[in-house]
Amino acid sequence: MHHNISKSEQNARDCGISLPNAIKGCPKSDTNPASVALHERALTGIFEISKVLADAARLELKLAKVVDLLHSFVQMRHGIIALCDAEGGLDITVASGCGTNGNEPSRSRLPRNAIDQIVTTDTPLLAEDIAMHPTFTAADIEVLGASDTVSFIGVPIRVDGNAIGALTLDRVLESRSSYRLDDDVRLLTMIANMVGQTVKLHRFSATDRERTPELEHRLQTKFSDVKHPAPRRKKVHVEGMIGDSPAISALLEKIAVVAKAKTTVLLRGESGTGKELAAKAIHELSPRAKRPFVKLNCAALPETVLESELFGHEKGAFTSAFNSRKGRFELADKGTLFLDEIGEISASFQAKLLRVLQEQEFERVGSNQTIKVDVRVVAATNRNLEEAVARNEFRADLYYRINVVPLLVPALRQRRSDIPLLAAEFLKKFNDENGCTLTFDPRAIEVLMKCEFPGNIRELENCVHRTAILAEGLSIGRNDFACSQGQCFAEALWKCRSGKAALQPPPILPESAHLATPPDEAASSAATNPLAGATHPIGARTPDIERVIAAMERCGWVQAKAARLLGLTPRQIGYVLRKYGVEIKRL
Repeated sequence: MHHNISKSEQNARDCGISLPNAIKGCPKSDTNPASVALHERALTGIFEISKVLADAARLELKLAKVVDLLHSFVQMRHGIIALCDAEGGLDITVASGCGTNGNEPSRSRLPRNAIDQIVTTDTPLLAEDIAMHPTFTAADIEVLGASDTVSFIGVPIRVDGNAIGALTLDRVLESRSSYRLDDDVRLLTMIANMVGQTVKLHRFSATDRERTPELEHRLQTKFSDVKHPAPRRKKVHVEGMIGDSPAISALLEKIAVVAKAKTTVLLRGESGTGKELAAKAIHELSPRAKRPFVKLNCAALPETVLESELFGHEKGAFTSAFNSRKGRFELADKGTLFLDEIGEISASFQAKLLRVLQEQEFERVGSNQTIKVDVRVVAATNRNLEEAVARNEFRADLYYRINVVPLLVPALRQRRSDIPLLAAEFLKKFNDENGCTLTFDPRAIEVLMKCEFPGNIRELENCVHRTAILAEGLSIGRNDFACSQGQCFAEALWKCRSGKAALQPPPILPESAHLATPPDEAASSAATNPLAGATHPIGARTPDIERVIAAMERCGWVQAKAARLLGLTPRQIGYVLRKYGVEIKRL
């Protein structure tokens, strides 16, 4: 026979604060002297349990005393308090009447299935006869030693509304009314609540003890920082590198640290960000500052010429080799060699360069004599070398050799606060070269601050010089800029990269360039859309000269790079520029 104890559980929760409430829940027929004596004994027992739980002893000892005290006022054979850890396993187990003392030995004599159900369901378990109750397995019945009819009562132990253990007892069932089992459920629920509060305080104290050393360490660290503040790094100043933004300041600090070592440095960043200035700064801040600083643009030379430029050649090594000549590696001995656009060299030359970087030795073109040098290499590229390695366009071993200390040079749009300083410096340079006294109107600076500058610092310098030349007054206003008149080709290029439509007026070209469009077509186009044909994405259907100019602007006026971008040869690029009389900018 099983009791439905949902009402009993509710009563237990409602009455789990004081014994008088439990007494009120008893039938009136039991208010006889024997029943009153039983309740007085229970009250005395709860009082003793409260004193035990308030003691300063270890939690296991207090729980063991609680189980022992239950014998003094509750009819029972075995009493168990089982507490679970955070993962659901048994953490602390104390038992009375099981034939063993302590924690670990008693766990083998527990009705585990019943305890698990109480904790999992967070409800009391009441069985008048465990042999007839489905919760109890044969092993549980054997553990409880049920030679006679045994009844079982178990209630959850809660902490903050969560069941973290169980308080159980069992006894031989005697001929008595079933309401006594319900009364015992309420009584055990009160005791379980008291145990739960004690466990909560114990765990909180244990956590606090574990946290205290860490807290002390943190306080000591903070106090030490206040007492001995970290030394502030001296602000690094490099001639030519203008700006005080966080991005450029961080780069300069890294340069100052890296410069002291001999290791290879790889400068990453977009075209026009000032990678050459950063390389020069590394050299000037290094112990090699008084030695040569030699630079070479790897993209500007064909492979055969590049080999001669880097390694030198002997007299008669090739047709025009009338004299022996030292290469850049020899010239940079004991100093620094800056290899710009290293991502543009061919695969075959990459293997030759790898050996020199590893061994610091090479042979001149046309010679078998090995020359050993001591050169620090600083390389730079605006390519994504990781993608190039993945596409087998760049040797992985060379990538690992040059990418020892990578430094990212920030784009101008990442350091906008430096734009006024840079613009003022470029205008001052223009005034000094041309004998002018131009100044910037405050609204002109606002225009510059809003620009994206895909060409970065190089484009900003060109923009300032172009605007200064065309400015009509003594100061440069916002309407003097090409972007305010819809004539900024760099803005069109940026929008094309971003996938946005960009319409700009056509560039001013020599007369012959306009003959590429029939007069009737041009008139029709101008009538319908005065901005027609102004888009300049690379590869769009525009006249050849427009594509070439856009490519040259994008590649910093390096013909070899522009040729690769358009799928042409450098000779074809040069022919188109000469044909239309376009002057090559020297940056």
